[in-house]
Order: sequence, then structure tokens, then C-alpha cells
Amino acid sequence: MSRAERLLELIQILRRYRRPVSGEKLSAELGVSIRSLYRDVATLRAQGATIEGEPGLGYMLRPGFMLPPLMFSEDEIEALVLGSRWVAERADGHLALAARNALTKIVAVLPSDLRDEAAASSLLVGPSENLARKDQDITTIRKAIRAEHKLLIAYEDAKAVATQRVIWPIALAFFDHCRVVAAWCETRRDFRHFRTDRIKMIEALELRYTRRRAVLLKEWRALEGIPEQ
Repeated sequence: MSRAERLLELIQILRRYRRPVSGEKLSAELGVSIRSLYRDVATLRAQGATIEGEPGLGYMLRPGFMLPPLMFSEDEIEALVLGSRWVAERADGHLALAARNALTKIVAVLPSDLRDEAAASSLLVGPSENLARKDQDITTIRKAIRAEHKLLIAYEDAKAVATQRVIWPIALAFFDHCRVVAAWCETRRDFRHFRTDRIKMIEALELRYTRRRAVLLKEWRALEGIPEQ
């Protein structure tokens, strides 16, 4: 494993222990020499980890230390790069730009070797089916979900039947061929799914749900058989 991965693993090991653990035990778990273990402890302390103890007495990590971005493993970096590329290609303009900006910020604080790995990642996002992008509609839906606000929509189903509904959007799913809003529908008094390409009109209402989105989302997951993430 790389040194960055080893430092991450050392933090995880220390978090498992409530009492001081000897350097010998730590080095054995990591598969490194005791001298390498001492250097790793010194590196983590320099990065802000409150690791108490010293050789011969054992070490203990105090709560509160958050891993900086440079602690990402190579696999995690590849996952971040691939995920941001997917969002940049599939999401609406605002979210796509946010994905690019977020990745730029993460890469900027990585050590040089991992920064090079991120730049040279060979995990690419292939072309998708041509989606008729309505970025403003997608942005409106995302904002309503975050604010727990209702939406008024004019919707046309697969049989071209048009209806007007007030919905409580709780989730937005991105597929290669379409985007789908999961929502509580006031008309049907039940959960329904709406393809965004069939939404002919959308209006944000300054009205909050009468129930919390987290509760609705949990109920919807249970009905659809979708496990909690």
C-alpha cells in the first residue's frame, strides 16, 4: 500500500482503541517497522492529529481529527474523478459546474504524486443518449428538494394524457436516458414518479411540505425496496 493509504489505515486503527496501544502492536497491524511507525505518527501529528503518547507508553488518538483531502487513497481519488466527470456530463449546468469546481479544489490540495494520479486518471465517462436538457427545470427541482418546497407542474404521461399537479419532490434520479423525480403527489395522495422530459411547465411554490422530506424519503425507500444508504 502507498504511504498515504498507510497513514489513513493508521488513523482507522487508532480510532478503534479507547486506551493507549503500543507502537509494536500498531506496526504489526500495519506490517511496517517500528521506525516507520514512529515516522507515520510524527507525520499525522504535523497534519493536526492529536495523538497522545510516546515510544514505550503507547499511543491514543483524541476525538475530533478530520482527515485532510491528501489522505484519500488512490482508489478513492479515482472514484472522485469518475464521479465528478459523470456529474459534469449528465447533470444540469449548475451542478456540472459545481462538480468541476469541487474536483479542482480537491486536486489542488493533494500532494504532487496523487495530484498527478488524478490528472492522469484513465476512468472516463462514455457518451450518453441525447437528452433534451432543461437545465432551469432541473435546477428548480433541486432547489425545491433542498428547501422542502412544493412544485406545481403540468405533466404529460406516456399516453400523452395531460394533468396539472402539486407535488412534494423528495429525490431526483439521473439515468442515462432520462431524469426522474420521486415525489408525493397531492392529486393521487401517494408517491409518484415523473420524468423531467414530460414536465411541460414547472412553477416553484413558496409552500413547505407538511411533513419532513427525510421521513417521506424513508417511506418511499421502503415502498420501493431501496435500502438505506
